[in-house]
Amino acid sequence: MNLIEEDTLSLTERDLKVIWHPYTQMLNAIIPTAIVRAEGSYLFDEEGKCYIDAISSWWVILHGHSHPYIADRVSAQIKKLDQVIFAGFTHEPAVELAEKLLGLLPQNQEKVFYTDNGSTSVEVALKMCMQYWHNQDKPKIKVMAFHNGYHGDTFGAMSVSGRSAWTAPFDAYLFEVFYIDLPTAENLPELKKQISAISDQLACFIYEPLVQGSAGMLMYGAAELDELMRHCRSEKVLMIQDEVFTGFGRTGKHFAANHLVEEPDVMCFSKGLTGGTMPLGVTTCSEEIYNAFLSKDKMKTLFHGHSFTANPLACVAASASIDLLLMEETQQHIDRICRKHAGFIQKIRKHMRVESARQTGTILAIEWRTETGTSYFDDLRNLLYDYFLNKGILMRPLGNVIYVLPPYCISDQDLDRIYGEIEGALEIY
Repeated sequence: MNLIEEDTLSLTERDLKVIWHPYTQMLNAIIPTAIVRAEGSYLFDEEGKCYIDAISSWWVILHGHSHPYIADRVSAQIKKLDQVIFAGFTHEPAVELAEKLLGLLPQNQEKVFYTDNGSTSVEVALKMCMQYWHNQDKPKIKVMAFHNGYHGDTFGAMSVSGRSAWTAPFDAYLFEVFYIDLPTAENLPELKKQISAISDQLACFIYEPLVQGSAGMLMYGAAELDELMRHCRSEKVLMIQDEVFTGFGRTGKHFAANHLVEEPDVMCFSKGLTGGTMPLGVTTCSEEIYNAFLSKDKMKTLFHGHSFTANPLACVAASASIDLLLMEETQQHIDRICRKHAGFIQKIRKHMRVESARQTGTILAIEWRTETGTSYFDDLRNLLYDYFLNKGILMRPLGNVIYVLPPYCISDQDLDRIYGEIEGALEIY
């Protein structure tokens, strides 16, 4: 593309010439909206139209776009130290973030391993657990996970996610996983039997606590998960708690872990970790996991790393985001959003087109009743996407399930506007 073309084409038109977008069938894709600016809970396109970011730009924005505190911290850091190899070196932002994060997590979490996104944080967690057993000459080759789970798009993360249309082209290359249903009071005895029957082969159990996001915001109880975790502990099955989505206030508490009594062995974080400003992944683990890699035998090392491991700018952004999360004002915003969601659910849960309305903390999900049942590929998805976008609201329906997952700074007025447009959509579709 030459400079003259760039001057005459819109940003959207230039995009269509050179970009391949994620999760998008490019043959008949919706023309992308070109965003040129963002502030607070708002996005602004190249024509000046304003959109409410009702989904935190794919679940990552915590405190609002372009937050000045995070921006100032990152700006100061880039003038001091932008990047350094993290093998054999360290720096203040990485150490400070690890100290802050571990101070908020379950007491058994003792060490931080840095990566650069949610999928890679899961890859590291799986390698930690698998090699834990290998290093003790007790290899275990199976992983347990929930049906319909989602843990990322790299091969290990795909392997432990539910088999679906997304994984179908790669199923032959994915390792074996033992799948179980989400726990309920009724099925827990059977789930325990299933686990006990193969516990000597299970390297670990990986799960999304309380909410399965990509599966359609499927929600289940903390008490049931606690009981399942206790049984895994008794059977010596290591547990990986994937809080990439649920971490940093989304469930109404700092972490889903704060709803639980039992403690996992390994935890994964990304998305809201930096307040949504830049990529960063974290895997934390217990002292027991870490100690299994301490050896005079170099082959027992965890051989994993990334060029941008513990990037100082990303670490500073995450540290600043945690500062904001812990502010009383932020906690009040989270409580306010939780109450607003609960009130709206009571208002619409009996609507003839609502199959289900559910909430965990700041996560509100509404499932449209359709003739074909719940499906990510339901045609209703595109109709609802266009409807809300035309109304100046960014939604990204999961098929016939819509969800509201806003930045914590969103106003009551904007929440009411979102709720009102949902009611309007229910009368049309």
